[in-house]
Amino acid sequence: MCRLLGYVSQEKQTFNSAVGSDFDAFVTLSSVHCDGWGVATIDHDTNVAQMIRQPEAAHTSKGFSAAIEESISDGALLHLRWATAGLPVSENNTHPFIYQDISFIHNGATYPPAALGPFIASDLRALIQGDTDSERYFYFVLTKIKELGFVEGCKSAANYIRSHIDYSSINAMIMNENQWVVICEHHPDRAPEWAPDDYYELKYKADSAGVLVASTGWNQPGWTVLPNHHMLVIDRNTFVVEVIAL
Repeated sequence: MCRLLGYVSQEKQTFNSAVGSDFDAFVTLSSVHCDGWGVATIDHDTNVAQMIRQPEAAHTSKGFSAAIEESISDGALLHLRWATAGLPVSENNTHPFIYQDISFIHNGATYPPAALGPFIASDLRALIQGDTDSERYFYFVLTKIKELGFVEGCKSAANYIRSHIDYSSINAMIMNENQWVVICEHHPDRAPEWAPDDYYELKYKADSAGVLVASTGWNQPGWTVLPNHHMLVIDRNTFVVEVIAL
C-alpha cells in the first residue's frame, strides 16, 4: 500500500512550491509508507521522463530532500511505498516506473503479483526488472496505450483488471508530456485494518495555475474527492479536467 502525489502546472517548480506548506505533512506519511520513495518529472516541452528513487523512508532520507530540491518541472509524480507482503524492498521494486515520456505510480495490489504478465506485449515484458505487481500493471497499461491511445488505453487496462483480475486497489497515476490520467478503482473493504475509511480515496484541486492530485492522510482542505470507479483526465495544454466513469 502506498501514497501518491502529483501535479501539473503552468510554471516549472518543485513539489514544495506546487503543494505549499502542507507538503511536509504528506512526507510524514512515509513513517508508515517507509519502504521506498520515488520522483518522476515529465516536462511539458520534452518527450522523456526522468526518475530518481531509493528503497528507504522519505522522511529520513537525505537523498529524498535533495531530489525534491532538484526536481523542478511543470509535471511530476511522487510515490511513497509500503511494500506488499512478500515483495522485496529494493530499488527495482520502487516506484515510479518510466518508459519514454510516460511515468507511472500505483497504490494497491493485484493478486497474484504476476497475474497480468501473460497479457503484456512481449517487447514490453522483456523490460520488467522487478518483482512487483505494480511494474506489471504499468507494462499492461503501456500495452493498451500502444493499442488504443493514451486515455483509452488507460481506461481499457483498468476495466480489464476490474473484470478479470483479483485486486485490492488499482489506483494509479499515469503521466506523459501532454496528458495526465488518474485511475481511482479500489475495494474500500480491502484497505489495511488500521486504516481510516478514506484510505484509498484520491482527491484533487484545480485552478488556472495547475492541478494537484493526492492520496489521503494529510491536510487537504478544499480538495475534491475523485469518485471510485472513475478516471481523472487532465489536458496539460489547456488544464481542462474531466472526470470519466470507468
